[in-house]
Amino acid sequence: MSNIKKIQQKMKEAGLRALILSDEIDRLYASGFHTSDGAVLVMEEKAYFITDSRYIEAAGEKVKDAEVLQCTINNKEMDIIKKILSENGIIEVGAQDKSLSYTDYLHLQDVLGVKFIPAHNITVSLREVKERSEVDSIISAQRIAEKALDFVLGLIKPGITEKDIAAELEYQMTKGGAESLAFETICVAGPNTSRPHGVPSGYKVKSGDFITMDFGCKINGYCSDMTRTVALGSVTDEMRKVYNTVLEAQLAGISAARAGIIGRDMDKAARELIEKAGYGEYFGHPLGHSVGLLIHEAPNASPKEERPLPEGAVVTCEPGIYIPGKFGVRIEDMLYIMKDGAENLTKAPNNLIIL
Repeated sequence: MSNIKKIQQKMKEAGLRALILSDEIDRLYASGFHTSDGAVLVMEEKAYFITDSRYIEAAGEKVKDAEVLQCTINNKEMDIIKKILSENGIIEVGAQDKSLSYTDYLHLQDVLGVKFIPAHNITVSLREVKERSEVDSIISAQRIAEKALDFVLGLIKPGITEKDIAAELEYQMTKGGAESLAFETICVAGPNTSRPHGVPSGYKVKSGDFITMDFGCKINGYCSDMTRTVALGSVTDEMRKVYNTVLEAQLAGISAARAGIIGRDMDKAARELIEKAGYGEYFGHPLGHSVGLLIHEAPNASPKEERPLPEGAVVTCEPGIYIPGKFGVRIEDMLYIMKDGAENLTKAPNNLIIL
C-alpha cells in the first residue's frame, strides 16, 4: 500500500476529508520526493503535490501517487489549495499543528477560509512502522557508513585529529553514494570520549586512547545511525572492563528487543547490567531511539517510554558508559523490530578493536 493510501485510511478513521502536509519530512513521506518548500494536499480519493518551478520537472518524474501542480508568484500554493477545497465543499481540514507555528496555523486557517483540525499524529504514527522498502533504504545507508568506517580505521594513527577522522568519515560516505549526512558526525578521542555528544576538535589521538565515532548518512531520505568505539595501541584493564560491560549491555538490549515490549523494559534490560557492574551513574541517556526519515523518531527505548514497540519499527540500541575526565564507550546498532525478536541491520563488528 502506498503512503498516500495509508494516510487516506487514517484520515477516514479520523473523519477527515482533507489533510494539508506542510512539514518537509511528511511531504517526503507522502510523495517520495524531497523539496525545501511546497505542500501536499491529501483528499479522500485523490492527492495533490504542489511545488514551484525549481522542482516541477523532477516532481513530474518521481511523484507517482499524487497529481503534480505548479504554483507561481501569482498563483501561490495556498491559492491552489483554497480553490480545490472550495470546489469540493470542504470547510474542515486536517493540519500539522505540531510543526506549524501558532502564527502560521492561524494565518493559513484564515487564508483558506476553513477550520483546521489538529492532525499531526496521523503521519507521525504511520512513520513509526516501516515497510520493507523503507528498511532497505536504511540498510543501504548503513552499508555505505560501514564501508566508510572500514576505510577510516586504516587511517587512524597517533597524531591524527578528531576533526580529521570526522571529515574523512563524511567524505567517504559521500563518495560511497550517500545523498547527505544523517546528522553532524561525532568523533571524540581520549578524555573527550566521556562526552556523549562531543564536537570534533583539534585533539590529536595518542596511543592508549579510545576513539568514539557516531555517524550516519541518508539514502532515499532514510537515515542510518551507528557508533563504534575503538582503541589505539593498547587499553588498560579498566578500559577493557568498561568496553565489555557496554557490549554485554548492548547484547542484552538486543536480546530483549521484540514487538510488544514496552520501551522502558528494553532500556531496563541493558541498564541493569551497567548498574550491576557499578557504572549506573555513568549511563545518563536512553538506550535507543527510532530511526527513519528523521534521525530521532518515536517510539524510544527509554526509561520514560511507556508505549510498546510496534512491529516494523527501527530502533537503535546504544548503551554507553562515560567517566568524566577519563574516557567513555558507546556501541550502537540499529534493530528492525519483528514479532519474535529483532533483525540487526548493523553488520560492523562490535568487539573491541585495538588498532
